[in-house]
Amino acid sequence: MDYPHQPEHITLVITHRLLPGKQEDYQRWLETIMPQAALFPGHLGVNVLRPVHDEMTWTILVRFDNLDNLYQWLNSPQRAERVAELAMLLAGREHIEMRPGAAFWFTPADPARVTPKRWKQFLVTLAVIFPSTNLVPWFWGALLPASKGTLWGHFLNDACVVALVVYLWMPAITRLLNNWLSPSGKTSPESNDE
Repeated sequence: MDYPHQPEHITLVITHRLLPGKQEDYQRWLETIMPQAALFPGHLGVNVLRPVHDEMTWTILVRFDNLDNLYQWLNSPQRAERVAELAMLLAGREHIEMRPGAAFWFTPADPARVTPKRWKQFLVTLAVIFPSTNLVPWFWGALLPASKGTLWGHFLNDACVVALVVYLWMPAITRLLNNWLSPSGKTSPESNDE
C-alpha cells in the first residue's frame, strides 16, 4: 500500500527498562531477535543505544524502508515469541514509537522526558554535519585525487558522511549530550520551536 507523503524510511524506537542484573540476559535476547528482524523485507538496520551511567534503559532503533514492511515485522509470530521472553527481564512494559526519517535521533530514551528544543537539535546536527562534510571530501581528495569533482567522488563522500553520521557521530553525540538535550525532571510537553 502506498501512503501519501511517506518518508524515505521509518524508524521503530523501542525503549526497554531492565530489571537489575538482567543485562547479560538482555544482550543474549538482542543477539537472537536482531538477526530475525534482518530477515524481513525492507529491513535497513538496527542501532542499540546502551544505557549511560547507572541507568537501566536501553533504546533500540529498528529501521525499515516503509510502514508495510515495519508492520509485517511488528505483527510477526517471530517477534511475538521474542517479546514474550522479555517479561522476566523488564521492569515494566516496552515503550514503542514510530518516527519518520531521522527524527529518531532526538527521541529521549526515557519516555518521561520531553523531545529536545528544535534549536538544540539544530546545533547538534550542525555540529555533526559540518565537520563531516568538510573532512570526508578532504580525506578522499588526498587519498584519491582523481575522485575530486567526479560523480563517483561525490557519491563516495556522501556515502561516507551518511555512514559516519548514522552509525558513529549521532549515536555518540546524543548519548554524550543526553542531559543537555533533554534535562531530567522535565515531563511537561513544551513547544519545541523555542
